[in-house]
Amino acid sequence: MTRTILHVDMDAFFTSVEQRDRPELRGKPVVVGAPPDQRGVVAAASYAARTFGVHSAMPSREAFQRCPQAVFLPPDGERYDEASRQIREIFERFTPLVEPLSVDEAFLDVTGVIHLFGDGEQIARQIKDTIRAETQLTASAGVAPNKFLAKLASDMDKPDGLTVVPTDPDEIAAFLAPLPVGRIWGVGKVSQRHLEQSGIHTIGQIQSFDPQRLARILGQHGAAHLHHLAFGRDEREVETEHEEKSISNEHTFTHDCRDYDEIRSVLMNLTDKVGSRLRASGKIAGLARLKLRWQGFETITRQRPMNPPACDDFSLRAMATELFDNEELIKPVRLVGFGVSNLTTESPAQLSLLMDEEKERLRNERLSHTVDTLRQAFGPASIRRGSEK
Repeated sequence: MTRTILHVDMDAFFTSVEQRDRPELRGKPVVVGAPPDQRGVVAAASYAARTFGVHSAMPSREAFQRCPQAVFLPPDGERYDEASRQIREIFERFTPLVEPLSVDEAFLDVTGVIHLFGDGEQIARQIKDTIRAETQLTASAGVAPNKFLAKLASDMDKPDGLTVVPTDPDEIAAFLAPLPVGRIWGVGKVSQRHLEQSGIHTIGQIQSFDPQRLARILGQHGAAHLHHLAFGRDEREVETEHEEKSISNEHTFTHDCRDYDEIRSVLMNLTDKVGSRLRASGKIAGLARLKLRWQGFETITRQRPMNPPACDDFSLRAMATELFDNEELIKPVRLVGFGVSNLTTESPAQLSLLMDEEKERLRNERLSHTVDTLRQAFGPASIRRGSEK
């Protein structure tokens, strides 16, 4: 059965809340973030400010240089959270299957309520109209058969837009074909540069590119992931907050860190902690996730399927390293995190037909369990890897 997934994304959320509550600011360039005379960055910019080239994560000083007439306001998390709670409550009137991504966006699975509220487009319009009526804020929405396409669609007609993606596979491929390759979920700046150096600039070019050549550029897993999404295939479910299907750890630096080796070392320690918790739960993971928060407010996440699913430190470290090495450190890092999801209780042996890889993976898993036992008995510092100082 074809699913109907919505991605609803509030328009310039922080600045829209400010302009709603202070009508004299409407239509003016508004910037939420650090003052321009202090060290810090832009958290959000109104659409009027964006016409001057101001955007989130830009240093506030540069934002002021581009738009000196902008009104700079400090973030008011309490008011933003209250507006977010109102919006979440509206979502849940239509479906219990709501997966928040942040305070201002969420996925909704409305497949099971179409008989109550109409098709996906009708439901999206009702949600947008209700949000506007009850919060005086606007949202953009994407309607599609999966999460990847819905999120991509919600960004195509901002602000206050609505984009519906077709459900026919050929029409989906045609819809994606002209879009830049960077619009694919998980393609960072490094991957995009490698693809463009190989002459791949659009999603359509990936669709027709030789899979073996693509694997030489991005690696086997990366190529498979990219090729899958280039045709709009995404089987991820909308997961509510009540479903504990992920394990993660984060570290906030006491200073904005530019040291690649320091960040990588912290990431490896986080990965080991996640692995220990994962093994303690008796589960294996099918998806790895890297989180980086730059100096200021901007946060990015990069995800990659783990094929086959695993729980040993070797596999987890390899995935964390692959995700981290594929991301350019364009700014100092404030926070780094690593997590896993798509957790199952199946054993890797049941999921793999490659006997040599299976044996190696099981050895790694047993070794990781042994390390867990020693650390529990003698302390976390009792076992260290040769690469650690």
